[in-house]
Amino acid sequence: MNHLGPSLKALFLLSSILIAGSTMATEEPKYTLLEKSEPFELRAYAPQLIAEVKVEGDLDQASGQGFRLIAAFIFGQNQVSEKIAMTTPVGIESNNQQKSAKIAMTVPVGIESAKPEKGAANQWTISFVMPSEYTLETLPKPLNPQVKIRQLPAETKAAITFSGFYSEDTVLEKTKALEDWMKSKNIQAIGSPQFARYNPPWALPFMRRNEVIIRVRN
Repeated sequence: MNHLGPSLKALFLLSSILIAGSTMATEEPKYTLLEKSEPFELRAYAPQLIAEVKVEGDLDQASGQGFRLIAAFIFGQNQVSEKIAMTTPVGIESNNQQKSAKIAMTVPVGIESAKPEKGAANQWTISFVMPSEYTLETLPKPLNPQVKIRQLPAETKAAITFSGFYSEDTVLEKTKALEDWMKSKNIQAIGSPQFARYNPPWALPFMRRNEVIIRVRN
């Protein structure tokens, strides 16, 4: 299958963001490990804040537009002109339940697709997790009304970790493996698979950390 990637302009922007974030320790979402069976894990995640924008177009157009809007907010386009630290990983999730395993992929923000009505343009939600030091009350408010802040509740998720370069076929293969493991443990999925990427595009294959994560019933 063809690899789904952002435009060169969007990749340049991603590189700039990741270089800026590499000068400090990168925070990851907090979770408690409930069960581990290499390479699978069951995790209890703490609540998270995300910034998101909704855009239209094909994946390439949505990526570039979403990146610019989120990057502007992170780099100070907010009510107090405050720069917000980067976190990892970034999740990419499809809302099309009929093709829930077909995951659109890009970094460093999440892309969520909403199946459009007949004749309507493709719609996407581009999102990024905010550092845990912030709450809804303390996170700087976006100046751009397109950027929305949303609180995610505590959730339990199953995950499979793998290294190397990713492709849509690889993600589908790992998703199937995770779903089979969940079935063997009688763990019920309640959300679509999410692809999570922890490394910048220039990371060597053996140093890359990728995951497929599925929200499950407690």
